[in-house]
Amino acid sequence: MTAIILEGVLFVALIAAVGTLFYLIVIGFTPVGVRLRQAKNRRRIDRAAALVCPIHGPRSPNDLVRLASGEPVCPDCYKEMLDG
Repeated sequence: MTAIILEGVLFVALIAAVGTLFYLIVIGFTPVGVRLRQAKNRRRIDRAAALVCPIHGPRSPNDLVRLASGEPVCPDCYKEMLDG
């Protein structure tokens, strides 16, 4: 009984290892991996750029005001828009 359970566990571990190896090969050596890395870098750069107000400088993500459209705005710019 123990041998059957051990064989099942080892088979599942083998499937997981082969799947992980396949994933790493696809990510590391194919154009798909390059596109995924570029998209990840682009999202990271866009998030960092959204935290910098062109007028008032960099802000922390917690300070930003989110408009109804979902766009984050610097709190000082938001006050200026409300005051006119």
